[in-house]
Amino acid sequence: MPIPRITLEQWQALVAVVESGSYAKAAELLHKTQSTVTYGVQKIESLLDVKVFEIKGRKAVLTPTGQTLYRRARVLLAEAAGLESAAKRLSAGWEAELTITVDHLFPTTAMLQALDRFSRESPHTHIELIDSVISGTEEALLGRRTDLAIAPTIPAGFLGDPLLRMRIIAVARPDHPLHQLGRAVTQDDLRAYRQLVVRESGTARATRLAVESAQRWTVSHMATSIEAARMGYGYAWLGEDKIRAELDASALKPLRLREGPERYAQLYLVFGNRDLAGPGALRLAEIIHETVAATCPAAMTDTRVRAST
Repeated sequence: MPIPRITLEQWQALVAVVESGSYAKAAELLHKTQSTVTYGVQKIESLLDVKVFEIKGRKAVLTPTGQTLYRRARVLLAEAAGLESAAKRLSAGWEAELTITVDHLFPTTAMLQALDRFSRESPHTHIELIDSVISGTEEALLGRRTDLAIAPTIPAGFLGDPLLRMRIIAVARPDHPLHQLGRAVTQDDLRAYRQLVVRESGTARATRLAVESAQRWTVSHMATSIEAARMGYGYAWLGEDKIRAELDASALKPLRLREGPERYAQLYLVFGNRDLAGPGALRLAEIIHETVAATCPAAMTDTRVRAST
């Protein structure tokens, strides 16, 4: 790789002259003498054999070449500043990569908002977001494969804080036969129709269904279950937050169950290893709590829960 002939200081001089409007103002902005700033721009012109400015009337304006150099110089200076910022964060112990495993019930919008805010604070930390279902989250924690997890349970030996309580309801398309019974739906009624189930992502898959339907479609993603229910292929128990748009549009309708019309799942924020958590993991956990407080206040809990160690 060839060694650049133009220094960052010289590119900075060019940018400062363009953005301040004069050599004198650029010198003041950079805390340098005007002759130093002028020399820096002239050095760019001489080394690259280009003309950066041209005189029009009484003003010096950028040539087409100068405009290109100015735009590229701004990018170069921003990259250099970003590299320094990343080095400072890494030297302070900020992680280069974080993995967070999130149960499928957790609101996607809240998660993405939290990650966006974290990335603005630590743009050089790579994030791996893993969607999980029930036991898959616990297995990621037990296998030490995640830095943070949002899980419906706290495995023994781990620490976790309650995040929010999610409401889960049985729904089907409005013209589904279960909506046409003219009475409350019973367990026997549910058994007669196809149930749409999201498969656990863990290898154990030990969770038993509350109702064993005669027909069942098991899918890998909640989005598939939602779409299948919306198309009338069966009924499903789904997180109310995940189907808010479908409910508002009357594409899905809650079933009028005789008993147990709703369920609740408490979700916890759990560290993979709280004692070894770096500043990035700690900050991301704070941001997730703050995001949930701002976007899902009605679903929050106040009781602090700890698992047995």
